[in-house]
This record gives sequence, structure tokens and C-alpha cells, in this order.
Amino acid sequence: MVRNPFHLVEFSPWPLVGSVAAFFLTVGLVSWFHGYSVVVLIMGLLLVAVTMVHWWRDVVREATYQGMHTGRVILGLRWGMILFIASEVCFFAAFFWAYFHSSLAPSPELGSCWPPAGVYVLNPFSVPLLNTAVLLASGVTVTWAHHSLMEGSRSNGLQGLFLTVFLGGYFTVLQAGEYWEAPFTLADGVYGSTFFVATGFHGLHVLIGSSFLLVCFFRLWAQQFSSGHHFGFEAAAWYWHFVDVVWLFLYLCIYWWGS
Repeated sequence: MVRNPFHLVEFSPWPLVGSVAAFFLTVGLVSWFHGYSVVVLIMGLLLVAVTMVHWWRDVVREATYQGMHTGRVILGLRWGMILFIASEVCFFAAFFWAYFHSSLAPSPELGSCWPPAGVYVLNPFSVPLLNTAVLLASGVTVTWAHHSLMEGSRSNGLQGLFLTVFLGGYFTVLQAGEYWEAPFTLADGVYGSTFFVATGFHGLHVLIGSSFLLVCFFRLWAQQFSSGHHFGFEAAAWYWHFVDVVWLFLYLCIYWWGS
């Protein structure tokens, strides 16, 4: 039997289920924003969670137990992750475009100044600076975990991953407290909307990256990674470094320069 250098996945229900889940999640969020029931939103969240767990399970089975992730397949996965991160760069570029469009030439409605008249901004040298230190430290710990894994040190890799997930959770807690105590809201004009949308989506990406790394922690615990075969961890580490870089731009442009 001739083996192809690529991998054609088996028939799977999860792309269809994931699409339905995304539809319910979007409709549920819009309904919730307009004061309607949260039932559709909860259904969407549950379907997304089910899709994530079972789809990841199938990928782990293909990579670890069925040996389908050959060198050529991993190369394709690398390019797929690179293109995905490139699309995320464009995603955040739109938020920065909206922010600078309003801040570089403030309209008379904003008081011809930035921040707009009447908006009291956050101190960039308080919680935002601490969050910057936390994320930079998490970038160090995830790199430590990666190098430990490549050197075959499973215990150090587990410690590095645990610290990274902990720091990601700590960042989320700090940002939630910052939102709670912010002197402005999403409804406070263009400043409030651009601030909360940009930093909020970044916070969502931190949660997603933390979940990726948590899955990698348990996979490493179960000895499903080796020093030469661990692309699942590499992809999560790339994503985490991307989240770190985006935060640096958010801090410099919105928190520091924008204040």
C-alpha cells in the first residue's frame, strides 16, 4: 500500500457542530446585549465547549496513538498556525486603526482633544504596568517549558507550563478588577468603545491561550509529548507569544500614549 505524505482526516461531525455552536453563540450574545434571555447564549457556550473537547480528543488520538502526523503533515500544520496568527494580526489591526483614527485627529464632538473631554483614563503605571510584567513573565516561563521539553526534562516542562497558566489566570483576574473599577464604560463614546473592545478581545485571547496551555500541561503529564514531536505545544506557545506582543502594543498605544 502506498502511503501519502499528507493526511486526509476522517469524516467528522465537529466542523458542522462547531458552526452551529458559533451561530448560537453569536445570536445569544446579541440577544443578551439587548436584554433578552441568556438561554441561547448558554446553549452556544455549551456546544462550543463540547466541540472543543471532542475535536481536540480526535486530533490527539491521530497524533499520539495513530501516528498520522508525519513530518509533511506537521509542516502543513505549522503553515496553518502561521496563517491563523496572521489573520489575528489583521483582526487586532482593525481595532488599532479605529483607535488612532479617532485619537490622532479628535473631532469637535470629542472636545478636539484626546482623551475626550470628561473621560478620566486609567493610570498606566498602576494595574496596566503590573499586567505587562505578568504577561512578560509568562512569556519567559512558556519559553522555559519549551526548551525543557526539547531537552527531555519533563518535570521542568510541567513547572514552566503550570507557572504560565497561573500567570495567565492572574492577568485575567487583574483585568477583571480593572474593568470593575474603571471610571468609564463601554457606552462612554468612542474612547470607551475602542478601549473595551480592544482590551476585551485581548483578554478573551488570554483565556483561549490559557486553555490551550492547560491542555498541553495535561498532555505532557500523560507523556503524550516527546522532545522531537510536540507541535501541539509549539502552536500554543506561538499563540501565547502573539498575545504577549499584542498586549505590549495595547499598553504603549492605549494605556500610556492614549492617557
